Amino acid sequence: MPFISKDWRSPGEEWVKTQEGWEKKKVLECTAQRFPAITNYNNTDENQQKSWSQDSEDGDKNSNDTVSRIPPHCHITIKCTREIAGFNGLSEAVRRLDFSSAVRDVRRFNYICALLELLLGGQRLTHLPGAAQKLLLSMLEQLADQVATSKQNLNALRALLVCLSSVVESERRACWGRPLGSRALWGHHDHAIARIYRIARDIRIQEPGPEVVPKLHDLPEECIREILLRISDHRDLDAASSAWSVMASVCSERRIWRELVHFHFSQQQIEVALSKLKDDDHSEPDWKNIFHHLRKHYGLREEAQFAETLSLCRHCKCLFWRSLGHPCIADQCPEYRERLKEAGGPLPPSPVPPAAFLKFFSL
Repeated sequence: MPFISKDWRSPGEEWVKTQEGWEKKKVLECTAQRFPAITNYNNTDENQQKSWSQDSEDGDKNSNDTVSRIPPHCHITIKCTREIAGFNGLSEAVRRLDFSSAVRDVRRFNYICALLELLLGGQRLTHLPGAAQKLLLSMLEQLADQVATSKQNLNALRALLVCLSSVVESERRACWGRPLGSRALWGHHDHAIARIYRIARDIRIQEPGPEVVPKLHDLPEECIREILLRISDHRDLDAASSAWSVMASVCSERRIWRELVHFHFSQQQIEVALSKLKDDDHSEPDWKNIFHHLRKHYGLREEAQFAETLSLCRHCKCLFWRSLGHPCIADQCPEYRERLKEAGGPLPPSPVPPAAFLKFFSL
């Protein structure tokens, strides 16, 4: 009978004691920044707790003292067969992809916010295992701390807190006024949620003093236009137009909405909309009206909302951040690399938006 998966004769995994319990050593090796709620070696002093980007500049060190220089990545099971048995764990994937330090990366911040919004909405959080719930609340706490430190993306934090409050209220009414599940677990959740709300309440955004120049109102109209041309969300344009008369004047220009239309939609979709909505062939079309028409019919490009998304390697079935890369079989195996050349070259990785990421875990 063929040997399909591990049994009691397997050598097993190497485990490390953390503040959150025991974790696999290979999971900790893919963690860039060791926050106390995620990973924290007992015998590691503060000088040795560095991020993956800092460790990449150093030489090889003892694995008992510092993390190995491995980019955050996570192998997943696309399809279970008789030869490949297994499942994907959300908490392990979140740790291995180092979402905690990704919160502090401006390129990946919106991706983490969208993922947390999906998990908090639709009562998905309460259907997760206890370890995954604690990990996601820890991520939300770190996100709130990042917003409080940078004084940016306050609206994103408020939207997440609204979703969190609805989850907590509905869960407290689940069974005779008490939440379902372990009381100790929900006690831990209550302390984490209280800390998150306390961080959000203490955020104070003050206007720069007179010594800080130039301010936004001092910039010429050409600079304001260049700023607005780089906005990919129509809601931000509407908010900007209501904030200042100069921005309102620029947002009413057809060029702003034309660029937004070409950013989100294909040329074929635009031509179909123009044939329906354009009245006169000699007049300039109303690009704002065309944008909202296309948005209702086709929706917006999901990957356009994020500066960086997760990617799926088609060769080794590995999730990774494209800017950091991952140890791919196409780079490590010369024979496999030669076969790829004969087949036409390596395949580009596929982008994985937050909704597609959750489908790997049946969420």
